[in-house]
Amino acid sequence: MLAVWCFMLFAAVGERLAVSGVDRSALQDGGMWDWFAPPGRLDAGDSEITYPKRLVQQIESEEEMAHDFLDTRVKNSSRSSTPVHLAQSCFQVEAFGLTFTLDLELNHHLLSSDYVERHFNHKGRPLQSVGGEHCYYQGRLRGLSGSWAAVSTCHGLCGMFSDGVFSYGIEPIHNSSNQVDGAHFIRRMQDIRLGPHCPDCREEDEPDSRGGDEGHARTREQQGSAGLKRSKRFVHRRSVQTETKFIELMVVNDNDMFVQLRSSSSQTKNFAKAVVNTADTIFQEQLNTRIVLVAMETWTTKNMMPVVEDPLETLQNFMKYRKDNIREQSDVVHLFSGRTFHSSRSGTAYTGGVCSPTRGGGINEYGSVGVMAITLCQSLGQNIGMRWNNARASAGDCRCPDAWVGCIMEEIGFYLPRKFSRCSVDEYTQFLLQGGGSCLFNKPNKLLDPPECGNGFVEPGEECDCGSQVECARSGGACCKKCTLTHDAMCSNGLCCSSCKVRASGSTVALKSKAHLITRHKNSNKKCINKYIY
Repeated sequence: MLAVWCFMLFAAVGERLAVSGVDRSALQDGGMWDWFAPPGRLDAGDSEITYPKRLVQQIESEEEMAHDFLDTRVKNSSRSSTPVHLAQSCFQVEAFGLTFTLDLELNHHLLSSDYVERHFNHKGRPLQSVGGEHCYYQGRLRGLSGSWAAVSTCHGLCGMFSDGVFSYGIEPIHNSSNQVDGAHFIRRMQDIRLGPHCPDCREEDEPDSRGGDEGHARTREQQGSAGLKRSKRFVHRRSVQTETKFIELMVVNDNDMFVQLRSSSSQTKNFAKAVVNTADTIFQEQLNTRIVLVAMETWTTKNMMPVVEDPLETLQNFMKYRKDNIREQSDVVHLFSGRTFHSSRSGTAYTGGVCSPTRGGGINEYGSVGVMAITLCQSLGQNIGMRWNNARASAGDCRCPDAWVGCIMEEIGFYLPRKFSRCSVDEYTQFLLQGGGSCLFNKPNKLLDPPECGNGFVEPGEECDCGSQVECARSGGACCKKCTLTHDAMCSNGLCCSSCKVRASGSTVALKSKAHLITRHKNSNKKCINKYIY
């Protein structure tokens, strides 16, 4: 048995070393393939080139038509500096002999209403903007229970999804200047399952295990020795489990991270958001907890503090930097670093440090989106009271049923871990019951509220809204379905819209009333002006 294990280990490491020497520039010149390639096995049969399609409903039927144009930016939206993306979208991906249909909704919880982005110019002066382009979606695969998806659409289709058997990473192929004809890489890997089921761990209603009690006693001891004071607010077990929690997170991208991502500020920010969006999917499904970005800072010119190979020293430096330089209020601040730390782990954080300005933080080492999302889940897990499974005196009580894949709070496994163990979930619950994490129960305002489709008002995230089913049947329903324009439709309803097309500028229209003229068109000459469409 030992010989077999050593052979498998040698084969995996050998493949990993071989992959590091492969010249993939012809395929991914300037691309982001490493966003999704996990640091384990990479078999030639596990990756393909695919051409995703966006599905749009047709005018005269309920069927969907596949489009090569993947852009989800809203048509007819106000010309602001920040584009607005559709609240709902649907994509079709063909790969590995299968056809996947992704039904997606914009993750309205990802960015807070006060979300800011900051970077530094060549003189070291901060440049800050409020808001930011939001193209980050979550959803499921149509007809597949247990599936999930977390992708962005800012530049092609970029993210991860799972059919419950395998997980897939997808990203556009770029050359030195732009995207290559809609081509995307898709990578198949061992599944990241989001269900919290762990048959080898105790059930929720059983008495606390020795490992859980000892773990929390040690956590409280660590917090006390560090001088972390927190008023004890005992919360009923049912309320801490059923009530949604919110981790308000600030991310700082160091200069090494910036350089890793082609020294592109926008690409660095998009990458970091994709990581958080994927981690939020896992936390939402398993812990009833959302991760909300409140701010992001990118060190575009140099590292603003010493980032050294010792992760603990870097974490201490980072907490000092937070205290001295960061003014945004958040529950935790995490560093995304392009450095490789001298540690067996890809990240580290203060256990139970959430809500503390001196201990609410962590550092995360650069990797693929999937790998870094798991690293973020691990370090945030530490912040909310979780310990490494194998650090317990009775670690065997919390081992995962799949020893090869492992659980999130474990240090072994070649593939991406797919769930928290029951012991980790219980540690989080106990942490909340003991009064920790009180800041997680305040719900932050969202940058974008989801629109109410069917109210007759075209809101951000909608291309059209013809009203209720009765109103849509009367006018505009063929051109507007699910508040998105149908295939080839330019408009849905309004005096200047006819058969889903815009009337020529200057066309005379029949006005029903003076009030209609004032409220709908403000066009005293009774002529169509192209911007007055819905």
